[in-house]
Amino acid sequence: MMHHQCEFSHVTKKYLTRFYEILDEMVCGMTDAKLEDSISHNFIVQMVPHHKAAIDMSYNILQYTTFVPLQNIASTIITEQMHSIENMMCALDRCSALCSSEQDLCLYQRRFDQIAETMFCEMRTACATNDINANFMREMIPHHRGALRMCENALRFSICPELDPIIQAILVSQRAGIREMERLLRCLGACA
Repeated sequence: MMHHQCEFSHVTKKYLTRFYEILDEMVCGMTDAKLEDSISHNFIVQMVPHHKAAIDMSYNILQYTTFVPLQNIASTIITEQMHSIENMMCALDRCSALCSSEQDLCLYQRRFDQIAETMFCEMRTACATNDINANFMREMIPHHRGALRMCENALRFSICPELDPIIQAILVSQRAGIREMERLLRCLGACA
């Protein structure tokens, strides 16, 4: 459901329509991922569609924004998340070989489901106005927060050593991205 204060412009409608399509694709990709008896495998196959959504969201905003700081953020997201996907896909076969206990799998997936549901809800109900720049940041901040929580959840368990530096890089980049977007929202005088 869209929260708005006024009638949307034609451009805002186009931007939001594509955003909600990307969100629906991400939800399907994450919830329909083929899970195995490996937390490392499951983390990767559920994080890849999450990253792909960030890339698509960034391409979407780049069609509309002339705000240079946001162009830089979107370009950075595209570069970092494409690199992260590449690293995860390279590690997938080896990481999938590390099996997890049934108890760990249950605990991991239970927490993952909670994180994902919160993220999906916060993104879907993000405040939408005719300020597309602010819309993007209000949508991307909960997306990044979801990634942080998913990474923190994975690190509670025994995971593939090859996956650890990938997760650490995600944590660093997403925390920096959230800080920068929160700062820009304040500069724009927009609510978070």
